[in-house]
Amino acid sequence: TPTPSQTPAPTPSGTTDPSGTTEHTIAMGDWKRPYLLHLPPDRKDGEPLPLIVALHGGLNDPRYVREQSGLDAVADARGYAVAYPEGLLGTWNAGACCWFARWAGVDDVAFLDRLIDTLVREGVADRRRVFLTGFSNGGGMAYRYACERAGRVAGVAVVSGALAVGCTPDRPISVLAFHGTWDPSVPYFGGGNMDADVKFPFLPVQLLMEFWRWIGGLSELSYPLRNAPDGCVGTAPGPVLVALCTIQRGGHEWPSFASALIGEFFDARPSSPAA
Repeated sequence: TPTPSQTPAPTPSGTTDPSGTTEHTIAMGDWKRPYLLHLPPDRKDGEPLPLIVALHGGLNDPRYVREQSGLDAVADARGYAVAYPEGLLGTWNAGACCWFARWAGVDDVAFLDRLIDTLVREGVADRRRVFLTGFSNGGGMAYRYACERAGRVAGVAVVSGALAVGCTPDRPISVLAFHGTWDPSVPYFGGGNMDADVKFPFLPVQLLMEFWRWIGGLSELSYPLRNAPDGCVGTAPGPVLVALCTIQRGGHEWPSFASALIGEFFDARPSSPAA
């Protein structure tokens, strides 16, 4: 896994953003937590946009997942804002994973609450159109947030991630997952250990998708996804959709087709209920 790059000194949040990508911080007590914010070039001043919160993998950083995913181009084409927050020493407290953030007991759910609330208050984000995506440990954090804040999330897309926390969402959640059958870090068929000192195995990916399907009372994952490669199947079309793209012999990586499909998936989801 790449070593995190050094993060430049961020600028305070709350200023008017030019189109493009800017650096910000959010105060969590005495800790100023950094994030990048990308806005599409044709955004009208003060126009709230649907928001994608993109969570980097373990020992990565916001710049890495921004380049890894190519989400900026998807956001520009579809009119989304994208926030790329940064975890503690490149990690998120997703429950039974991972490393520094878990050991330090960081409340990353509260951080994401504050991030989303800040962007809504500043007129950047539409509260009813908030989506999460993430890679690996960031994917696990996206799952955790969906479990604990289901009413605030219109959809989740996870790449090579695992659910690492007990999950009792208060409403069904639309989930799109991507996973390679040869993933050495988060095994597709389950097993291994969730963290260096957590001797609890990863769930098989298909069992995890059955869980999300069961939460929504949805059909089996047997419907091919539109505009997707073979190996991408979902529940019956509807407002709540659970879908899995299985990449045969794929590793621990962000598939080249994933971000375009994520954009379509998020576009098709209905807005969250008004808070």
